[in-house]
Amino acid sequence: MLKGKTAVVTGSTSGIGLSIARAYAAEGANIVINGFGAPEAIEQERAGIEADFGVQARYSPADMAHGGAIATMIAEAEAEFGGVDILVNNAGIQFVSPVEDFPVEKWDAIIAINLSAAFHAIRAALPGMKQRKWGRIINTASAHALVASPFKSAYVAAKHGIAGLTKTVALEAATFGVTANAICPGYVWTPLVEKQIPETMAARGLTKEQVINDVLLHAQPTKQFVTSEEVAALAVFLASDAAKSITGVILPVDGGWTAQ
Repeated sequence: MLKGKTAVVTGSTSGIGLSIARAYAAEGANIVINGFGAPEAIEQERAGIEADFGVQARYSPADMAHGGAIATMIAEAEAEFGGVDILVNNAGIQFVSPVEDFPVEKWDAIIAINLSAAFHAIRAALPGMKQRKWGRIINTASAHALVASPFKSAYVAAKHGIAGLTKTVALEAATFGVTANAICPGYVWTPLVEKQIPETMAARGLTKEQVINDVLLHAQPTKQFVTSEEVAALAVFLASDAAKSITGVILPVDGGWTAQ
């Protein structure tokens, strides 16, 4: 379905991003993965994509906190593959704290990586998409793009910003064959979620089990974590020609969280 296309997926060395990258590769797309981690582990994932799906896979170490590095990543992908057809802005970090105690440097980092990075990547990739009259921009938002939770002021602000950015880009690109949509997962068991459990324990005075059952899964009527494969399947559909009329949409995949 995506043979001959190139997808750049930020924050894709693990978790949701890696599942999306592998799902695109399974459909024939060449892949640029990006993110942090142990070099040997990243190389194993990159080589695994090539071996499993017979596509080309490259790794970009671009730091999503720096706009210049993001622009360079897009330019390098365009130079090697002839264009970036699919851009998935998935990179994200989290920090949990009452707003009055929220470290300023954590606020700045979350806004930079969770929101501004998407702007820089779209700004760099969109001209080529417009020129080719085809493109898919998919932003990994969150149920927190639609609703709020305590102690996550920066994350909630960034994800609400992603929703607004997505809608604006969709309108600007609508006549160029380019769509822009946001996927809003509920709680997915990823390293990002696992890492915030101790912070939530401290902020709320709860045990690990209480955080999982009474905070995380409490929000989701299904009482189950969303899987990264479910998110990836939606990302594949949104990149398909069948989804060419779907744009500017904020799509929850949240086990019913935002239905409440």
